[in-house]
Amino acid sequence: MEKMWSGRFSEASSELLEKFNASINFDKELYLEDINGSKAHVKMLAKQKIITEDECLKITNALNQILQEIIDGKFIFDIKDEDIHMSIEKKLSQIVGSDIGGKLHTARSRNDQVALDFRLYFLKSTKNIAHELLNLITTLKDISSNNLQTIMPGYTHLQHAQPVSLAFHLMAYSFMFMRDFQRLESSFKRNNLSPLGSCALAGTPHNTDRDFVAQELGFEGITPNAMDGVSDRDFALELLFNISVIFTHTSRLCEEIIMWSTSEFGFIKISDKFSTGSSIMPQKKNPDVAELIRGKTGRVYGNLIALLTTMKALPLAYNKDMQEDKEGVFDSVNTALSSLVILNQMLKESSFNKENMKKASMTGHLTATDLADFLVREKNIPFRQAHFITGKIVAKAEELSKDISELSSDDIKNINENIDDEALKVLDLISSMQARKSKGGTSTQSVKEQIDILENWIKNINF
Repeated sequence: MEKMWSGRFSEASSELLEKFNASINFDKELYLEDINGSKAHVKMLAKQKIITEDECLKITNALNQILQEIIDGKFIFDIKDEDIHMSIEKKLSQIVGSDIGGKLHTARSRNDQVALDFRLYFLKSTKNIAHELLNLITTLKDISSNNLQTIMPGYTHLQHAQPVSLAFHLMAYSFMFMRDFQRLESSFKRNNLSPLGSCALAGTPHNTDRDFVAQELGFEGITPNAMDGVSDRDFALELLFNISVIFTHTSRLCEEIIMWSTSEFGFIKISDKFSTGSSIMPQKKNPDVAELIRGKTGRVYGNLIALLTTMKALPLAYNKDMQEDKEGVFDSVNTALSSLVILNQMLKESSFNKENMKKASMTGHLTATDLADFLVREKNIPFRQAHFITGKIVAKAEELSKDISELSSDDIKNINENIDDEALKVLDLISSMQARKSKGGTSTQSVKEQIDILENWIKNINF
């Protein structure tokens, strides 16, 4: 079969061009989207009496046969066919003959065909990633529910700051991932439009029904401008951006898991199933899953920047540069799905060392701010003075080699007349954590409310 565009040419393509121009090696991943799009298109052609019902049936049956051959691994992808669209059309004509097979491409161009296939892939992938995100959010929520009283240091500048619960800390990530889910959901709705029928760039003189095809394929509507329909890759950029933000968050979580798994922290024990060893040091147990996810963040960032750069100065409408839009998206989608699945399972099978977390909370004088707030609130002392008095108490604790939460009345007598047994109560770690009852705080009641917010959101998801 000659190339569909060969009529204007007098010489065959160079073998160099065949290899350089072809995208079949990677866009064959769109086979299902391409076949489904073609089946909807040919059904529309028959409905509009552009082809006969018999021709529609023969083409549809042949497309189903091709689909099964691909699924069974019997279909041969040939680089000479350039891309998935021409590969399937060539096989179609071999099955039903070129007189019938050649009618499939009536009233469409490869420009709107690839735009359609890629959008269908985007919609499918967006939902798949959202599903795995939801699994991760649910796991973090469940771990949080079981660790409402597990006290640990809260950090700023990676320095001990104030006591918090493990539940509170992990809920912060839950809400990060909730926003990631919402971005995917919003992007899906915004880009759920069919470009098919835009043809090359200006529409078609044939009496087509774009709305019918869109409905057949599950779209909410059609792209309103044909030139934009074939030129737009915002949906791909949005997907790459959304994945990049997800990896910003997974990378932060993985960085903490890596630190927490060290001997210096000892907060988490990662299951042997998700750890590796050393080829030379038999004692090693490495958090490779977390490190790999952290490392893959640069990979998905790179895919986003690559497509942004490709699209930044393209004149309308379609340009061959846009063939470069797919490999990075395929890579980022596969990277996101595999990373979210394994991160979720690793967290499910990890355990947290509550004693080590509590021990770490007893260094760094985490309740110093509570004492200063107490002096302001209960003793009517100006904050700057309260800050100075508390500093004196911290210095005394340092002198005694104690944490401020361990000080007794005898330890601090004569430092200031406002420091009494009542003041000492606020230095207790649990009391400090529970005192922060403000909405969004680390008290048990506040964290329970945060979990309720998340659970209600999950119940109302319709995506």
